[in-house]
Amino acid sequence: MSTTDMGMGKIIFYEDRNFQGRHYECMSDCADMSTYLSRCQSCRVESGMFMVYDRPNYMGNQYFLRRGEYADYSSMMGMSGGIRSCRMIPMYRGQFRMRIYERENFGGQMHEMMEDCDNIMERYRMSDCQSCHVMDGHWLMYEQPHFRGRMMYMRPGEYRSFRDMGFSGQRFMSMRRIMDMY
Repeated sequence: MSTTDMGMGKIIFYEDRNFQGRHYECMSDCADMSTYLSRCQSCRVESGMFMVYDRPNYMGNQYFLRRGEYADYSSMMGMSGGIRSCRMIPMYRGQFRMRIYERENFGGQMHEMMEDCDNIMERYRMSDCQSCHVMDGHWLMYEQPHFRGRMMYMRPGEYRSFRDMGFSGQRFMSMRRIMDMY
């Protein structure tokens, strides 16, 4: 039996680097930061975990932020335009389960995962992952082995085509569970 605890997360966005300028406090998802700030160059995560995106509506490059201070993430993450949207990741305690597929629309090889996988090529002899079905938990998928490179946040649901989601040319080679110990 799994439980989801919608514990509060809180992130504060600032227009300028080093926590300067106008700010906006957020405790949930925000599809378009420009509603509140003209730009966003630094942030402070006071509690919880968030995915931030460099384009509105949860699009573009994604970055995982946990509790801490990010005084200038444009240079740290190569995010020239700053944060444009964010999504709060709910705390989850329970079983983690995801099926990864070699091809789009759940085709080709399939492997069910319940733990982190640092390299799908070594573990499953799988050279590509183009779709997945997240049954339980929240996951981060990385384009390179050993949890490196660009990432994508996956919450429970069916993902039939990463290419159709705007990730053309990008393959995912490692996966990690998002656990509250991060």
